[in-house]
Amino acid sequence: MSRLHRSVDQYLALRRAMGYKLEGEARLLAQFVDFADAAGISTITTEVALKWATLPPEGSTGWFARRLRVVRGLARHLQASDPATQVPPADLLPNRTSHRHKPYLYSDADILSLLAAARTLASPLRAATFETLIGLLSVTGLRISEAMALNRADIDWANGQLAINDTKFGKSRLVPVHPSTIDALRSYAQRRDRLGVHPSDSFFVSTRGARLRHSTIYPAFHQLLAQTGLEHDYSPCPRLHDFRHSFAVKTLLGWYREGVDVAAHMPLLSTYLGHVNPASTYWYLSAAPELLALAAKYLEDTELENDEGAQS
Repeated sequence: MSRLHRSVDQYLALRRAMGYKLEGEARLLAQFVDFADAAGISTITTEVALKWATLPPEGSTGWFARRLRVVRGLARHLQASDPATQVPPADLLPNRTSHRHKPYLYSDADILSLLAAARTLASPLRAATFETLIGLLSVTGLRISEAMALNRADIDWANGQLAINDTKFGKSRLVPVHPSTIDALRSYAQRRDRLGVHPSDSFFVSTRGARLRHSTIYPAFHQLLAQTGLEHDYSPCPRLHDFRHSFAVKTLLGWYREGVDVAAHMPLLSTYLGHVNPASTYWYLSAAPELLALAAKYLEDTELENDEGAQS
């Protein structure tokens, strides 16, 4: 193991002890150190950080900026003990793209197509796993990392709720789900166990009985997107995280159409989704033109009611 690899491990351990997850950062830093080692470089310089950050060449400015930002964090940490370490300037690769990724909002037909495609996967266990995983993401808005981390013991079958533990921000929460969702999860659990995979604490498992990994999930999901035509018909390409966006938007649309006091109910949605900052939930108001129009109409009607009340 190189000196830079050891430094990354120490840096990540320190930040994780402060409550940060750093899953994406860990993957990127491992890739950066491999790049530096291959070039025979043991001390971070602005030049090597910039070369690595701007890969691949066809990447977006937002992607480049994120990669450089990850290296900057490591470099700032190392500079305290190694003055030769160079910290790339913060504005070296400004992000000229929107901070928020434009979400793809899955329709009910899209979801049904993906579920049908999942059922055609060659392995019976793989087919059952991806059908149930996609179904769960679409009806709960869970983060993919939360679904991957779900254990068998985290499902309260009697009360119909999921225990989501140690999430993105170090929080835990209970997520109530519809009885039909519990039925689907129970059906998957029974089929998974009938197929005789090796015992595992994980609820969702790979064909080897291990907990799902990103390297297992993403290639299979892109295969399903290609099979349904979604990968080629839309840009940017739909993501697993977009199930979360779709769930939130559909929930808000339903509330507006039912005449629910959305402002009063927004904290409930924030809690359900595991948002630390309610502003993260309010962002969904701008995710769909139809939702934005309904929000504007709701505000207009509320102001009209207030004006009529004041006049009377």
